[in-house]
Amino acid sequence: MLSRYLPIFIILSILAEILGTVGGFGSSVFFVPMASYFMDFQTVLGITALFHLSSNITKLGFFRKGFDKTLMLYLGIPAILFVSIGAFLSKYVNPELLTLILGIFLLLFGLLFLINKNLIVSASKKNALIGGTLSGLIAGLLGTGGAIRGATMTAFNLNKEKFIATSAIIDLGIDLSRSIIYTYNGYVNKKDLYLIPILIGVSIVGTYLGKKVLDKITQAQFKRIVLFLLVGIGILTIIFNLK
Repeated sequence: MLSRYLPIFIILSILAEILGTVGGFGSSVFFVPMASYFMDFQTVLGITALFHLSSNITKLGFFRKGFDKTLMLYLGIPAILFVSIGAFLSKYVNPELLTLILGIFLLLFGLLFLINKNLIVSASKKNALIGGTLSGLIAGLLGTGGAIRGATMTAFNLNKEKFIATSAIIDLGIDLSRSIIYTYNGYVNKKDLYLIPILIGVSIVGTYLGKKVLDKITQAQFKRIVLFLLVGIGILTIIFNLK
């Protein structure tokens, strides 16, 4: 089926990479539901992890103006640890229920901060640990936890370059961990490996175009875009899950 619709798949993958770059939390939140139309869910998990490796390496090349060391430590380490647990449990947990819960959470979180602009989540180490744990666990189970990581990181008011660079380096560790376990679980099939060089090209083109968009927006606009994307992802996730 995928070979028949490969051009459409590539175009949608580039769009997912652009949106993921602009939002700052990676393309998987868009790529996973899109790719699920073309292949089974476990194959999507394996391909997404490999795709994200090249995607985040590309982002680190384009956005290298520093990282937030506190977030790398308190959000990144639990995310990397718990993604391994989630990846292992992905063989046993019902993904539909978790996907629905994720969609509802993202929708409510985004709306809450868009409606109440004065609402502040404490930029604390405790919240970073909680966000890292949840994002890692969900990334392992569902292939995408970047939106939860992005939701957590918005509390720290990073500039957009540091936001994306910090998110990318944490995501790189997450993808390395889950790629190993997904391969062990049998999610990475030889017949799908031809997609890897294609998706490497997609990650470069999509990240480049996303950076061009980011260069033209302000920091305040960037934060609102992140929240609007969280709401949009939440709505789409719920709709796709209820079909």
